[in-house]
Amino acid sequence: MVKRLQEILDEAVEKKEIAGANLLVEKGGGVLCCLQSGYADLENKKEVKQDSIFRLYSMTKPVTATAAMKLVEQGKLDLGETVSSFLPEFRGQAVVMEDGKRVPAQREVVVKDLLNMTAGLMYPGYEGPAGRAVDHLFEELEQRLLTDHPMTTEEVAKRLGQCPLAFQPGSAWLYSSCADVLGAVIGKAAGMSFGAYLQQALLAPLGMEDTGFYVPEEKRSRLAVTYETAGDGLEPYRGNHLGIINAMNRKPAFESGGAGLVSTVTDYMKFAHMLLQGGVYGNERILEEKTVNFLTNGGLLPNQQKDFERNIPHFSGCTYGNLMRVMREEGKAYHMGGLGEYGWDGWLGCFFSNDPENRLSIVFMTQRRDAGTLPVMRKLKNVIYAKLGSLHN
Repeated sequence: MVKRLQEILDEAVEKKEIAGANLLVEKGGGVLCCLQSGYADLENKKEVKQDSIFRLYSMTKPVTATAAMKLVEQGKLDLGETVSSFLPEFRGQAVVMEDGKRVPAQREVVVKDLLNMTAGLMYPGYEGPAGRAVDHLFEELEQRLLTDHPMTTEEVAKRLGQCPLAFQPGSAWLYSSCADVLGAVIGKAAGMSFGAYLQQALLAPLGMEDTGFYVPEEKRSRLAVTYETAGDGLEPYRGNHLGIINAMNRKPAFESGGAGLVSTVTDYMKFAHMLLQGGVYGNERILEEKTVNFLTNGGLLPNQQKDFERNIPHFSGCTYGNLMRVMREEGKAYHMGGLGEYGWDGWLGCFFSNDPENRLSIVFMTQRRDAGTLPVMRKLKNVIYAKLGSLHN
């Protein structure tokens, strides 16, 4: 199996689907394989290594959700609590109807809406008045990003609260900036910055020393270059996206709960391993087992589920909850998996999957613009699952 996985990675690099990648697979707490292929920097022929650092983008979201649930189990955050109790700008919001008319929200956005993407918030790029308002906000975020007065995590969240909602809270599902608002809520509930709380509650206890919102100078040579497709090849992508500084060379004012973290394949596996072990890492309990069960068994109402399937068809067979997909109907999926398997992917191609039934964790990292779950990742996953029956725990 390992030989075939390496061949698949090498083929993807040779075909210029990706510049390079890391794959780490664990089963029953033991490493099945740790593979690398290609380059972290094509131009300088710098190979991907086990300690290469990658921008996670949306694979930040499961970490944010876990931080929120840590506060929930401590009684510092209530999933039914209104977001306006932390950010007053979310009080008295308006909803833009299909005909463009604005009506009052029938209820306030609550914390659980942020975890399930059912708040009515948006990301840039959507049409209509609500979409344009978010576009303007993220344009300003980008314009101020490298100035001496950048937007902070809290300011971004407050401004999102002043934007009209795309639908009545709880009535639909839309992939959006919910996790960015959740990051601000976490900071408020914890009484410190979002980044400081992540460090205290998760990153330090898990020994995730290469995970954070920027890359210190002494580690910057390990940061992989981001690429985009260009003709029949790949070229570097230097742009900033969703308020994330591509160069990762400064501590950001905006600590994005939806997209801001960098990490390594081994660091992220520590996080995945902790969840798969019911909240325990080494001899330390990070989360209570009941909390992990709640976190990793999310779901949507029927009308919300239809929106999820329509908006993200490559996760067909899954439902969504707590900022992660959860496998419910294996036969509908685009790749093999296990019932109850959960995880997420990222804009630049990072992918994570935990399968409690098979005691299996998969972490894959690459850096290609607009990637999500790439064909190479589906191929890798299919080979892994096809061989599960012959693998020992």
